[in-house]
Amino acid sequence: MYSVVISIFLLFISADSIPLNADNVPPYVKQCYEGDPQVIECFKSALVHLTPYLATGIPEIELPSVEPFRMEELSLSLTTGPNGYKVSLLDIDIFGASNFTVKKMKLSENGKPFETRIHIPQLRINSRYQSSGVLIILPASGNGTLNGQFDDVNAVVRGSASVQEKDGVKYLHVDMLNVDVAIKHIKMHVKDIFRNNSILTQAINLFLRESGQEILTIMLPQLRKKLAAVFMGIANKLLVHLPLDLFYVPLSKAKSAV
Repeated sequence: MYSVVISIFLLFISADSIPLNADNVPPYVKQCYEGDPQVIECFKSALVHLTPYLATGIPEIELPSVEPFRMEELSLSLTTGPNGYKVSLLDIDIFGASNFTVKKMKLSENGKPFETRIHIPQLRINSRYQSSGVLIILPASGNGTLNGQFDDVNAVVRGSASVQEKDGVKYLHVDMLNVDVAIKHIKMHVKDIFRNNSILTQAINLFLRESGQEILTIMLPQLRKKLAAVFMGIANKLLVHLPLDLFYVPLSKAKSAV
C-alpha cells in the first residue's frame, strides 16, 4: 500500500524543472527521461527499484520503513441496536506493503487525475482490540489482540498535484488523493480477550470467521479515507525534499546525457 506514496513522485511530473547534477542522484532513485517512448515502463521499473528501500526506510528524506506500516485506529459498528457490537482496532501494524507489483499507470494529462493500479499478494495486520456491546447473546466487552491476513489486495490511487517553487527549485504538492482498496480473502482472529475468557474468545472468532466479508464491507469506507489522508500527509512531507528532476529528467538534460 505504501507504494501509493512513491507512485505520486512518478505519476505527476513536469518537464519544466531545474537541471540536476547527475552526481547528486541518490541510489534509491532510478531516473526516467522526457521523450522516452517507454516512459511508463521506466516508471514501473523505478518503483521496483525502490522496493528494498521501502522495506528498510530512507532516513535522509525522512521515509520510515514500511515494514510494518502503522495506522492508528479503526472504529467499527458491527451490529445495530442499543447494545450493538462495536469494535476498535488500535495501533494497527500492517506487514507486506513493500511486496507489490504495478499493474497499470496513467499519467496526469490536461488537468485529469493521475492513476495507478497496484497488487499486493498478502497483507498481515496486528493490532490492539477493544470491543463493547452484545454479540449474539453474550456480553462482548473486552480487550485483547487481533491478527488478520488479507490476501489478493488490489489498490487504485487517483489524485492531483500542483507544482510549487522554493528558492528557484520546483517541487510537487499533492492537493487531492483518493485510495480505493479491494480485498479478495480475509481472515481475522482474536486472542487474550478479557483475561483469556475462552467462551468469549471462541464466540468472537466464530463471528469473525463467518462474517469476514461483511466486516470488510463495513471497514472499507473508513479504511479508504484514513489511507488517503495518511498517504497524502506522508507524500507532502517527503516531496518537499525531492526536486522534480530527481525522477524525471527534462528533454534538454536527457539530450546532453546521450
